[in-house]
Amino acid sequence: MKIIILGAGQVGGTLAENLVGEKNEITVIDSDPVILRALQDRLDLQVVSGVGSHPDVLRKAGAEDADMLIAVTNSDESNMLACQVAYSLFKTPTKIARVRSEQYIIYQEQLYKQQDIPVDHIIAPEQLVTQSIKRLIDYPGALQVVEFAEGKASLVAVKAYYGGLLVGHALSALKEHMPNVETRVAAIYRRGKPIRPLGTTVIEADDEVFFIAATKHIRAVMSELQKLESSYKRIMIAGGGLIGAGLAKRLEHNHNVKLIEYSPERAQYLSAHLDKTIVFSGDASDSTLLSEEGVEQVDAFIAVTNDDEANIMSAMLAKRMGAQKAMVLIQRSAYVDLVQGGEIDIAFSPQQATISALLTHVRRGDIVNVYSLRRGAAEAIEAIAHGDKNTSKVVGREIGDIKLPPGTTIGAIVREEQVIIAHSDTVIEANDHVIMFLVDKKYINDVEKLFQPSAFFFG
Repeated sequence: MKIIILGAGQVGGTLAENLVGEKNEITVIDSDPVILRALQDRLDLQVVSGVGSHPDVLRKAGAEDADMLIAVTNSDESNMLACQVAYSLFKTPTKIARVRSEQYIIYQEQLYKQQDIPVDHIIAPEQLVTQSIKRLIDYPGALQVVEFAEGKASLVAVKAYYGGLLVGHALSALKEHMPNVETRVAAIYRRGKPIRPLGTTVIEADDEVFFIAATKHIRAVMSELQKLESSYKRIMIAGGGLIGAGLAKRLEHNHNVKLIEYSPERAQYLSAHLDKTIVFSGDASDSTLLSEEGVEQVDAFIAVTNDDEANIMSAMLAKRMGAQKAMVLIQRSAYVDLVQGGEIDIAFSPQQATISALLTHVRRGDIVNVYSLRRGAAEAIEAIAHGDKNTSKVVGREIGDIKLPPGTTIGAIVREEQVIIAHSDTVIEANDHVIMFLVDKKYINDVEKLFQPSAFFFG
């Protein structure tokens, strides 16, 4: 595909890196020639310096025959205007814009139409991050939770702990422990390296285990791998920006939520607009304030300010003062692995959430969900099988007979309302949602081709 990326910041740069390795023709536009030069030195792509919504700049970037424009600058207005120009002048088929302002998101149904603002897909990073954190609150002890087929199935990452029922046992023991629950371990990471899960594989303490199950069975499977944590009741949020405020709004009716915001004006605004959240103005890394607000009784301390260092320091302080779990938002993806797993339990990156959402729209074949896992090293994919035995490489075939790319596992199939855990003799039918796990992302193209029906299929 010929793709133009507008904005060479962290999201644009990471996205370019993901797509370049997949034989796409990428051009990046940015007004900062220094950033562009650094990107070009590192990756095999074209760069154009200039204002991305200007017609001559888009033309120079190849908009006349581009398949897709992805506008991810820091300005919502620039992103939307670039999509408008690409549509009006160059008839670019697919236009994606990163939109952060809640005002533009609330009215998306009315705004984003070809005759009004021609944006085909909007990506709202703050909303994506808020959803990810909400899932982690819903499943205490999980490192990552992603949903497929409108929430029917979930892929969950957990750390196996001493005391977990399965630790020290082979995977085949899962069936004996839970005869009524179907689940599939899609991957295990041991000391950072993937190992292929077989029935004879023995789970060790500290393994990072990814498993797929029907969403209703998730807590039961988690209890096999670690002592199940009780539900979080008391939540403290540091930072009242879009993510902090959105999270408080989603949690305040079922949890006891306190929010610390540095700016007195913003704190006053939030206090008026949130129903049950108690809002304080102050510095979240002030031990006196944390102590006064009872941080030692908090189940989860979540730091989501715009400052990585402030988030890390306040979360470490909260944990040392007795908070049960510490979660932090990290803008720089490279920091995520550095901080997670010590005093900080979970670090999440808005970049990874944004990249996952963008990749869903870039993938070929009928791929409806793509999630970046382990900070981008692996991917989980949901694809819809189309065609019949003559036109499709997967429909009508047993999973054991499908030639999957190396390191790819089919974990589950969702057929209408039914979640079927995949076995080698499971036959894929037309319109099945097939959930796969890729340990190595370089084989993504092969997975896409596998799910593209032949030219003789007219679906």
